[in-house]
Amino acid sequence: MRLATLDNGKADGELVVVSRDGESYLGAPGLTLLAAMEDWAAAEPTLRRISGLVEQGAGGKLDHRRLLAPLPRSWQWLDGSAFPQHGELMQKAFNLPPIETDRPLMYQGLSDRFLPGRADVPLPSEADGIDFEGEFGVITDAVPMGTTAEQALGHIKLVVQINDWSLRAIAPIEMKTGFGWVQAKPACSMAPFAVTPDELGEAWADGRVHLPLEVDLNGQWFGLPHGREMAFGFHELIAHAARSRDLVAGTIIGSGTVSNAAYATCGSACISERRAIEMIKEGQPQTSFMHFGDTVRMAGVTSDGRKIFGVIEQAVVQA
Repeated sequence: MRLATLDNGKADGELVVVSRDGESYLGAPGLTLLAAMEDWAAAEPTLRRISGLVEQGAGGKLDHRRLLAPLPRSWQWLDGSAFPQHGELMQKAFNLPPIETDRPLMYQGLSDRFLPGRADVPLPSEADGIDFEGEFGVITDAVPMGTTAEQALGHIKLVVQINDWSLRAIAPIEMKTGFGWVQAKPACSMAPFAVTPDELGEAWADGRVHLPLEVDLNGQWFGLPHGREMAFGFHELIAHAARSRDLVAGTIIGSGTVSNAAYATCGSACISERRAIEMIKEGQPQTSFMHFGDTVRMAGVTSDGRKIFGVIEQAVVQA
C-alpha cells in the first residue's frame, strides 16, 4: 500500500491512497496521515480497502505537483547514523578519533515540517556548506518505553525516503558546544510516497531497506549506495530511542546517510562523504558543496526498476 498527502491548504494536507504505478489515487475522507498513525489499527483496514479499489481502476489521476511530504509534520524526528562506513570515512579524512560506543548514534531534529520532494529548498547562504543526505526512514505507531528490538518490528507501519539537508560549515561549530544541532540542520525533505513494509516484498528484511538509492547531482550520476549495510536495523534504532521514553505515534526514524564499504564503485549519498574520499585519496577535496540553482535527485529503486517512494528532485535557492 502506498500513501501520499495532497496539498489542500491545511498544514497536514489530505491523505490519499496511491496506485502501484503512481498515476491514480483515492482520498481517505476525514483522515490525515498523522491521524491515521494515531489510530493505525482502525485506519489500516479502511486504507487497504481503498487501495484495493484504486488497483481495480477507481480514483482520479494524481497531480504530482500537489503532493506534499507524505507526513508533512510530526511530533518527533529522530535521525540515526547507522551506516558505519560513512563515519569511518569522516574519521579518517579529518583525523578524528573513533566514537567508542556499541550504541546507535542518534540525534533529535526539526519535525514541525518536512518539505515536499519536488519543492525548491530556500537556504540563507552558500557559505554554510549546503549538502544533501540520502536516507531511508520509517514511521511508527505509538511505541511504549522499554520496547525491545524484536517488539519494535511490529511498530514499523510505513517506510519512507528522506533527504536530510545539512549545512556543513555550521555543524562543527555546534558540535563543539556539546549540545545538539540547530542551525546546521534545516527542514528535511521527504519523497512523495510512504509505503507499508509488505509493499517492499523481499526488499524489507532484518529491519532494513534492501534497495539501492540512486543519487544524481545537477543531472550527473553521484552514487548508488545500498540500504542493506546498516549496522543497526530500524527496529534496533527504535528500541534505542524508546529506552527511556514513549515514542508518540507518527515518530519518524532515519537511517542516516546511506553508505557502503564499496564506495569506490557505488559512490555516495552526500557531498561530505565524497569530499572525505577525495581528501583520503588526493589530499584535498575536489567537489564543492551546493550552490544556489544546483539540483539533487534521488530515488530508491526496486529490482524491476520501480521508484517505489517516488522521486526527490529539488533545487536549492536563496532564502
